[in-house]
Amino acid sequence: MEATNRLVENIDGITVLLLISLLMVAIAKDLFYNRFISFIILPFNNKYISLYNKKDKLLNWFHIFFSFFQLLNFSIYIYFISKILFKTDTQNYFMSIVLIFGLLIVFLTTKILLQLGGGLVFNNHKMIVEFIFRKLTYLNYSAIVMLIANICLSYIAQNSKIVVFISLFLIAVINMIGWIRLIKNYQIIISGYFFYFILYLCALEIAPFVIIANYLKD
Repeated sequence: MEATNRLVENIDGITVLLLISLLMVAIAKDLFYNRFISFIILPFNNKYISLYNKKDKLLNWFHIFFSFFQLLNFSIYIYFISKILFKTDTQNYFMSIVLIFGLLIVFLTTKILLQLGGGLVFNNHKMIVEFIFRKLTYLNYSAIVMLIANICLSYIAQNSKIVVFISLFLIAVINMIGWIRLIKNYQIIISGYFFYFILYLCALEIAPFVIIANYLKD
């Protein structure tokens, strides 16, 4: 009976967080309908990037709403991964998700500031802002997959490794599409700073995921 009550409490708490994230999407769609329509077909059509990469990039409210949506779902998704794949047992699941949410905000903010700082050092601030916008846009889009996975893992297929692996694959594909388009668009500039680009990938793109995986494993 105690285990059943705990499961219901878990679902109730996660339901609130999922509803808040969906509210962010609803507000973004209501306030920026045309932008939302362009965004929703992002992997199949680069129209969204072409239209909005040159103006009101990172501080646009549409981008902020979807970034919050992404951070919430990413936090819940990491919690499920740690629970299902790494058998992490947390007594207070809600505080675990809040902690993950806070760490993601700190990490993302630090990463953006380092990238902007690098842009100033190499006198490529405008390009770096466009670079960040593109990457965050695809990450925000992949949060849609995280949302679907979170719903499945909460109510339909609890503790399903299949759902986790399929969603991880789709998230990787979406972000890979973004990286391919980004590299193709900036290939001339990247080739001129190839060493620094590889260093950036290792330090700010690959290393954090290795650290997170080792942390969850331990």
